[in-house]
Amino acid sequence: MDINHIKQISVVGSGAMGSQIAMVCALAGYDVYLQDVNEESLAKAKQSLEGHMKRRVDKGKLSAQEVDHAFSRLHFVTSLEEAVQGTDFVIEAIVEKLEAKRALFAEVDRLAPAHTIIASNSSTIISSKLADATNRPEKVCNMHFFNPALVMELVEVVQGPHTSEETAQVTMELTRKINKTPILLQKEISGFVANRILGKLMDEAIYLLENGIASAEEIDLACTKALNHPIGPFALIDLTGIDVHYDVRMQRYKETGDESARPSKIVTEKYQNGELGRKTGKGFYTYS
Repeated sequence: MDINHIKQISVVGSGAMGSQIAMVCALAGYDVYLQDVNEESLAKAKQSLEGHMKRRVDKGKLSAQEVDHAFSRLHFVTSLEEAVQGTDFVIEAIVEKLEAKRALFAEVDRLAPAHTIIASNSSTIISSKLADATNRPEKVCNMHFFNPALVMELVEVVQGPHTSEETAQVTMELTRKINKTPILLQKEISGFVANRILGKLMDEAIYLLENGIASAEEIDLACTKALNHPIGPFALIDLTGIDVHYDVRMQRYKETGDESARPSKIVTEKYQNGELGRKTGKGFYTYS
């Protein structure tokens, strides 16, 4: 398949990542279906995107006409069949749980046209764990965006042993078409590039916090003021969601059996208490 054959993109999962990925694609001129089984989640996604776009218009980054045209191309649907039956490219952005993703990939494979590429936004679950749930393993890959997807420029494209060269190159070119910067990983590894580096930093930050060396706020300040990071590790975990961090670590533990891969004590406590970061109003910080 040639990049010019891609006219419609479907994003499955309307959380913060999925909804923003969908808008990125709509802003680039694609006809986009954002699907979620939960109508309330879709409504929240639309409201959130309207807020993001209004701020961009107010700041002069986009015109009202550009935003209106993007929303006219963005369809919010609960039916997976409606979302993928005529699509050329699917981006999965659901919960970081292997069995849920495998079930979804099997269903998308059944419903979508034979030429359709199916990509996972996961940076934890490599696509070789998903590809055999379909009859098109050569058209399966990882396409990992960073949070917030409307802002962050990088996308990691991962070519598994099952992924064809054509699929990898079309995904790379699509990334450029939606105004992002791709890098290609020619071998699979959990965490890919950026998050493996970030994970080491987060492990050390949590070690310093749990051992009483410094507070979360002070550790974040060290990263932003000394290392010039745009956001500290604890503020970042709150932004992406403590539940996401917990699920990622649990998945890595299940894959490796390595006790050090388990979520830390403090992350586990916050997860169990429902303190999931910005989405719940409390995590390592408290939000109004």
